[in-house]
Amino acid sequence: MLVDNLRETVFSEAGMSKKKRDISEKPRRLNKKFYEKELVRLQFELVKWQYWIKQQGMRVMITFDGRDAAGKGGTIKRIMAPLQPRDIRLVALGKPSDREQSQWYFQRYVSHLPAAGEIVLFDRSWYNRATVERVMGFCSDREYWNFLREAPMFERMLINDGIILLKYWLSVDDEEQERRFQERAANPMRRWKLSPIDLESRNRWVAYSKAKDLMIEHTDIPESRWRQINSNDKRRLRLNIINNILEAIPYENVIPGPMKLPDLPPRLFDYKRPPRDYQYIIKDHYANM
Repeated sequence: MLVDNLRETVFSEAGMSKKKRDISEKPRRLNKKFYEKELVRLQFELVKWQYWIKQQGMRVMITFDGRDAAGKGGTIKRIMAPLQPRDIRLVALGKPSDREQSQWYFQRYVSHLPAAGEIVLFDRSWYNRATVERVMGFCSDREYWNFLREAPMFERMLINDGIILLKYWLSVDDEEQERRFQERAANPMRRWKLSPIDLESRNRWVAYSKAKDLMIEHTDIPESRWRQINSNDKRRLRLNIINNILEAIPYENVIPGPMKLPDLPPRLFDYKRPPRDYQYIIKDHYANM
């Protein structure tokens, strides 16, 4: 009895010390003021980066995959915010149509590949087949194993043709994911982000873990490594991913210098504007502010 009690005490203390160690090792949330300042700096670097890609005629494709509520959308938003929209595109494909379901699986992704000087960001990529479709039973075993065999070949084809491919997997733990789900459920302005698939994923946490691990095992190839990152702190997530993107594709500052605008031509004041009475002028709701 004494031995059993001693063993129980040792195990309990070991568990407590481990718990304390885990808590102490968990990084605290990044300071908001530092985050906002660093984000501005990195976004300016992204502007330089895009100018370089445009000048060099590079073709860049970046995929963002991960669990539901892992922070993909917010990260993509911060990347795109300072950039020239003509040369960067977001691809977020919905459920495939009946026609697309009859095509080669990768076919509908091929039509979105970048041209020279373009950057394409995928909010979820072809890896939906190895995760969501696998876990939810939306694909057959044959389709699933065909995908795991073909995905590395497909990516090697892209890379051999000169496309720069970066693959990111965003990981979030179950407690943080549940907190975000609950926040979305309570907030009408964010409730649209909570789909039936998201709700079902809460019941299949382990299945998603198994699917992700098997996917990494088959598709983490030397030419196209999986870049995995913890997303429990969205501020750290965004800064770390932008830093990694900038490091992955070296660039030089080729932003054009300040422009000297020519003088304005003389104004012509003999033109009479038409009356505005019949035009639709938006009311200033804040005129008295």
